[in-house]
Amino acid sequence: MNILKVKELSIALNGRPIIENLSFRLESDQRLFLQGEIGCGKSTLLHCLLGFVPFQHGEILLFGTPCKSEVDFSPFRGKIGLCFQNPEDQLFGPTVLDDVAFGPLNLGLSQTEAYAAALKAVEALDIAHLKNRPVNLLSGGEKNFTALAGVLAMNPSALFLDEPTNGLDSKNIEKMTALLIELHLPMLIASHDQLFTARMAHQILSLEKHR
Repeated sequence: MNILKVKELSIALNGRPIIENLSFRLESDQRLFLQGEIGCGKSTLLHCLLGFVPFQHGEILLFGTPCKSEVDFSPFRGKIGLCFQNPEDQLFGPTVLDDVAFGPLNLGLSQTEAYAAALKAVEALDIAHLKNRPVNLLSGGEKNFTALAGVLAMNPSALFLDEPTNGLDSKNIEKMTALLIELHLPMLIASHDQLFTARMAHQILSLEKHR
């Protein structure tokens, strides 16, 4: 099953080409990695694939459905979990558990259901000891795991991850790698981490920077 299919996609920002005529697909059993130098458009592409950045040409299909406008993309933003490169961009709850419960609440779960899903997610990522900690007191690595917990609490069918090992020490990179492998979810991952990529990637898509 195709989770994602991209056909001849072109993205330009402020008149400058970022992505040109890109085609690829993400299958249900695949971890596909995006690689390329800084500025080649990896983050822009991830955001575009969920409708946060417009595209000029081509086609994006999510679970077989063509997506072009906000009304097309919005139903898939819980089904596909996106973790930003900077986890602070998606953490805003007063405590870790409040933050992780935010997504499930937005999906329409009751408060009891949402907090149960949040607790399950923090336990799965081995950060339950942080559940009552204010988000602004988390370390950089703790923020990475909290952001991922917030995505997993929405029970996604696929993950789009932007530099998930960014700022992690070697011990936590090992932890993140093991946890992601155990999820058995299709993933589209942007990463500069060569060792992480070597352990995780089923396929690598290299992007070129436009001069």
